[in-house]
Formats: sequence, structure tokens, C-alpha cells
Amino acid sequence: MANINNLFEEWCQNALADADLKEELLAIKNDSAKINDAFFKELEFGTGGLRGKIGAGTNRMNVYTVARATLGLANFISNTGSGEKKVAIGYDTRIKSKLFAETAAKVLSNKNITVFLFNRPLPTPTLSFAVRELGCNAGIMITASHNPAVYNGYKVYGADGCQITTKAADEIYHEISRLGYFESLPEQAGEKIHEVPEEVYEKFIASVTELSLAENTDKTISVVYTPLNGTGMEPVTDILKRNGYQNIIVVNEQAEHDGNFPTCPFPNPEMPEAMALGLTYAKKHNAEILLATDPDCDRVGVAVKQGNDYQLLTGNEVGILLFDYICRRKTEMGTMPQNPLCVKTIVTTLLAEKIAANYGVEMVNVLTGFKFIGEKIGELEQAGQKERYLFGFEESCGYLSGSHVRDKDGVNAALLICEMCGFYRSLGVSLAEKLAEIYNTYGYSLNSLLSFTFEGEVGMQKMKDFMVSMRRVGDSFGGFNLRNRTDYLAGVDGLPKSDVLAFELNDECSVIIRPSGTEPKLKFYLFANGETKQIAKEKIQTLQQTVEGIVQAS
Repeated sequence: MANINNLFEEWCQNALADADLKEELLAIKNDSAKINDAFFKELEFGTGGLRGKIGAGTNRMNVYTVARATLGLANFISNTGSGEKKVAIGYDTRIKSKLFAETAAKVLSNKNITVFLFNRPLPTPTLSFAVRELGCNAGIMITASHNPAVYNGYKVYGADGCQITTKAADEIYHEISRLGYFESLPEQAGEKIHEVPEEVYEKFIASVTELSLAENTDKTISVVYTPLNGTGMEPVTDILKRNGYQNIIVVNEQAEHDGNFPTCPFPNPEMPEAMALGLTYAKKHNAEILLATDPDCDRVGVAVKQGNDYQLLTGNEVGILLFDYICRRKTEMGTMPQNPLCVKTIVTTLLAEKIAANYGVEMVNVLTGFKFIGEKIGELEQAGQKERYLFGFEESCGYLSGSHVRDKDGVNAALLICEMCGFYRSLGVSLAEKLAEIYNTYGYSLNSLLSFTFEGEVGMQKMKDFMVSMRRVGDSFGGFNLRNRTDYLAGVDGLPKSDVLAFELNDECSVIIRPSGTEPKLKFYLFANGETKQIAKEKIQTLQQTVEGIVQAS
């Protein structure tokens, strides 16, 4: 990186394509801390693409960082094979998402690459679907998923509809690193920009419907749904109504596309705050279930009626409910495939292992990130065994019951969750009661996630130092005895090397630690088993206090 002050002056002189950038640069010209934060590094490009705060600078999401990344991708595509090159581009409802999508289209078209650009904000899974449906070499999705409004991001997908591999990310980054920022953005678009045909959306909806297990399902259930001002409004209400669910109440304040997320500053359905307004609606209308999708509609949060109140379900709880439901229904309907297989991430509940064993399903564990689940589906397809795939899920509210896409799919999950709710209602059982039954059958296995934020250059170094110190931990982890440790940075069970540490502790407890790949956060995944839910809860609370103490002392 060049001298920060020189970079700042260069941007002041050249960042003219977006008036907001010029205004911001003028506003921070006397604030060295803000200048440093905007320019001390470049946004990292990896398997998750780019993600950062919107604004001016090399460490921000703006038309220049997007154009530079896209030109690097274009050069990578142009260097691989012959024939026509095609890229699909989607975008969500975030601030500047459409501008960034159009910027990427402009760059690609100037490199003689055919672009298929969605004509409206739609979910990430529809982009994954479009890549394969249109025979594209790659796909770009402009989204920062569930991050606050100040963020945006840039995901890259391969020809298989899956987020790019580490190898591809490294090769694309090699191309990006050779480029400057201001020569990457052309003044005009080329001629090869087309709208994604509407039939692609229709085929996506049809593919999700084909995954239905809806025999004997009560479709009169009352559903409250909120898209959290994101892309889910059209496809989720569409898929539910087309499949016979008419009793849908939408949270009006969160129905319209709005990247400011005015009633939901943290549009993450894992967080109770994101579900608060939806819960108010659910109580008012006495709904049986509340669904919330994040802005790019690949995650789904769920709350279910429990007596006169509502129970917020964790991603793990929804995952085990869906997994058990799919196994039961396919067994009853005689559609369970030979040698069925489920895929989950290493930070997802261990209870799924017991359910898999009960139904004779092979469980495959992969690294954190749904792209690894997508890759496993691709491997099955290449081996002629795609039909073996039953379900994939991760603890952060991501689910997929089909191979129509290679990423988590909130549209697919929303339909499946409503089907499951209606099925158990037809048997006189609520989802809260079914979850309790699963716990009684397989034991109580509770999980919790703690995240600690480390902003800026200083924060990044603190996270690195913390992971180094954790690799030096002796025979104890706080007040727990350390029984075993696994360092995924060394490569484990054939998985890619990753900066992840797993600690198996005494008393049937464990902790997994990793830096987030998309946010300036350290994440701690806590696991505890107990004879009763209360015992497991007490263990989780002790683990939380232990982790908080270790972080504060570092």
C-alpha cells in the first residue's frame, strides 16, 4: 500500500464518478483517524468476495473497489478457455446495491463479456440458480447479507452456482492486485448487457415447489412474515401462495425495499431484535408461526406459538426440526434415497448426528460457510449420486433441501417450514411440542454463539494475537479441563486449512473459535449436553462467563 496521505490525495483528485464519495472525502480531510481507517488497507478478497462499509477509500465498498474487483474477475474469466463468456449479476435492497451491480455490468461488458443483470432486487439463491440455468462462467451478487445498513458486499460464484473456491479466489485476487482503482471503471457500458429472462425466476420457483413434501399438510395455518425490508417479499409470498398458503400476514413496516432498515438496524434473523416487530404482529393476529428472512433472503428466522406466548427458535433448532421432518416424510412416502446424506458445518449442533444415525443417514461435516455444503452437492453430482443429498444446514439460519441452487435458500426454507408446521398441526402437535419431543428422544444439546467486535487496524491485530494465544492454551480452558484440541489451520479430515480452533472440554462441553470471514468479529460457538434442558442451560451459561473472562483478560 502507498502512503496513506498520498492515497487520500489521489482519491480526492480522481474519485469523481460518485458525488457521495467526493462529499465524504471533503468531510474527513482533517480527521486523520477516519482517513487511516478508510485507507490503511484494501478490502480483502477471498471466497466470500468483498465486504465492508460503504464509503470512500480502499477499505470501503464503492464504485472503484467494485470496478477493480470486477476487472480482475473479467481478466480471470477471459484467461480460462475459449468461446463466449457470460456472467449473471444480482443485487439486494441495500444502499448502492443497484449502482454496484450496474458498475460491475459496465466493466464486464467493456471486456466483451455477456452480462445477464436482474431487473430488480432478488435473493442470493436466485443468482446461484441463474448462473447454472443460463450457462454462465460466473456470477456476482451484490449483498452484505445480514449486516447493518452501513455495509455492502460483493460475492462471486463459479460456473457451478457455488461461491468460489480458495484456489479461484487466489487466482482472481492475483488479477485484482495488478490493477489500479481509477483505470478499472470505464466511462460507458458495452453492448452485451441483457436482463435476466423472467423465465429464470419462474423456473426457480418451480424448482423450489418440486421439493414439496406437502401430502396431508394443513395449509390453513396462520403465518406472519417479514422480509426485513429485503428481497424476500416477492418470492416468499409468491411461493407460499402458489402452494396453497393463503393466511399470510406481512409486517407492513418491513415490507418495502429499504436499505436503511429503519425499524430493524441489525437485519439478522438470528437476533431477537430483528424479530421484535414480527413478534408484535404474531401476538396481535394469534399466528402459529413467524418467519423472517434477511435482506438477501438466504437465511430464515423462526418463532413458533407456545401456549399464549412465542418461542424464538435458534438456527440449530430449526435445522434439527427440518432434518427430522424430511427424514420422517421421505420414509413415510417411500421416497428416501439409497445411502442418504446430510451435510452440516462443524459449528452446527451435534444433535443432528444422532438424528442421522436413527434414520440411517450419513452425516458429513464441512468448514463454516455454506459454500462448502454447495461444493459437497457438486461432488455428489459429478459422481452421479446427486439423489443422495437430503439436506444441508448451518447454525446461522441457513438451510437447503434440494440441489437446485448451491447456496442456502430462504425461499426453499420458508416453504418447507410452513409445510412442517402444517403437517404437525394436522397431527395435533405444535412445533414447540415437536422440538421438546426431539430433545426427549435424543437428549438435550444446547448451543450458543458469542461474537466480539474488533474494528479497524488495531482490532484486526488484536484478533490475530488472540488466535495465537489460544493456540498456546495448556491443559485448561478457564475453569474447564481441556480434553482435546483440534487446529483446523493444520488441515483436518481432508478439509481446507482454516483459522479455526476447537476445544473439547470436560462435562460434555466444547468451544469452537474462529475469526469471521466477513465482519471484524471473533466468534465463539459453545456446545453443552445435559440430562435435562436446565442442566445444559447452566453449562452454557458457565461457558459464556468463561469465554467473556478470557476475552476481557486478553
